[in-house]
Amino acid sequence: MAFTKQEKEQIVERYRERLAKSEAIFVLSYEKMRMPEVNAARARLREAGAELHIVKNRLFKRVLDEYGYSYDDSFWEGNNAVVFAPEDAPATAKIVADIAKENASFAIRGGYLDKAFLDAKRVAALAELPTLPVMRAMLLGTILAPASKLVRTIAEPARGLAAVIRANSEKQPVAA
Repeated sequence: MAFTKQEKEQIVERYRERLAKSEAIFVLSYEKMRMPEVNAARARLREAGAELHIVKNRLFKRVLDEYGYSYDDSFWEGNNAVVFAPEDAPATAKIVADIAKENASFAIRGGYLDKAFLDAKRVAALAELPTLPVMRAMLLGTILAPASKLVRTIAEPARGLAAVIRANSEKQPVAA
C-alpha cells in the first residue's frame, strides 16, 4: 500500500512525538505475525505504560537520524515493531523479553536506552534488572538500615539493664 507524501509526514510526526517522550525503545523483528498475537502484546505493554507499533523502517530511520541515534543499516532490514517505553525501561524490557520467549513470531533485535544502542543481549540484561518500585524499596531499605541500627544500639544498654534487674529480682526470695 503506497502512502502519499502527506500521510508519510503524518507518520513521521507520530514517530517524532513517541520518540521524544520515550526513555527507551526496543526493536522486535517479526515473521508470520497474526493480529491476536500483536493485540495481546500491545495489551501487556499498555499495562506498563509502553506502546508497540509496527514501523516503516525508512521513515523511522529518518526520525532516528533527526534525534541523533546511531544504527547500522542492516539492523533495520526486515519487518520491525518498535516498543516505546516512556518510563521504567527495565519493566518494559522484561515484558518485551517475555513476549519474545512466549511467541515464536517475535525476536528481540535490540533497542536504545537514552540514545545508547543496546544489542539483544543487553536488552535481556536490562530485563533482568528489578523494576522501579522494587529498586525504590531496596534503596529505602538501604537508607533506613543505618538509622534502625543506631536506634537498636542506643536502646541496647537500657534493654540489657532491664534484663539484669529482672533476672536479679527472680533470684531474690519473695518477702513474706
